[in-house]
Amino acid sequence: MTIYLDAGTTYSKIISDSKLFEPEYLKYEKNAQYYYILPSKIIKSKNITPAACCGHMANANENEIIALANGAKKQKIDSDSTVLDLGSRDAKWINFKNGKFHDMDWNTSCASSTGATVEMLMKFYDVKAENLSFEEEKFAVTCGIFGMEKIMDAISAGEKPSQAISKFVHGIAFNAWSFAKRPKKIYLSGGFCENECFTSSLKQYCEVIPLGRFVLCEGLF
Repeated sequence: MTIYLDAGTTYSKIISDSKLFEPEYLKYEKNAQYYYILPSKIIKSKNITPAACCGHMANANENEIIALANGAKKQKIDSDSTVLDLGSRDAKWINFKNGKFHDMDWNTSCASSTGATVEMLMKFYDVKAENLSFEEEKFAVTCGIFGMEKIMDAISAGEKPSQAISKFVHGIAFNAWSFAKRPKKIYLSGGFCENECFTSSLKQYCEVIPLGRFVLCEGLF
């Protein structure tokens, strides 16, 4: 049995050549491999010994930037390209020129640009991801705490929670684009690939090509 693990803060991604978990966690099968997404707390309760792993919630033996670069290059990206991975608690990007590494950055110190803040807000206001939609207006998200203040002020003034959170998501999209040095195209990795409000907001600034949630995991082998 061979297992590759990207242990994120909220969700973990696993690629295995054997069936490991309940079908509800199976995302899809590809090339005789099983692709799983499941809450990271489940990983802690399992006796799993991966061949390679990365992520906050594991004793990682692989660098996430290297995994991102290796996984992205398997996706047939342009030789000149920027790949952005936006997760629950950090954001990182890598830029290629002529197919070779050129530049990168990794924000691990602030969650205002990541998914955990959005997840907490949706849970607090009982808003589903499908209730969020692109808003022309965006909240200037320089800090997660100040961003939440703006959301609370807007809702207190009568705005729907879904609308206020959508403006916050637009702000995150603008921040992500700026953080990645404002490229004309972004290959997007991570959970925000499945957030239509985010991808629609990011498309206001650049072309967006979602790569899915297994890029780092695929970069481990």
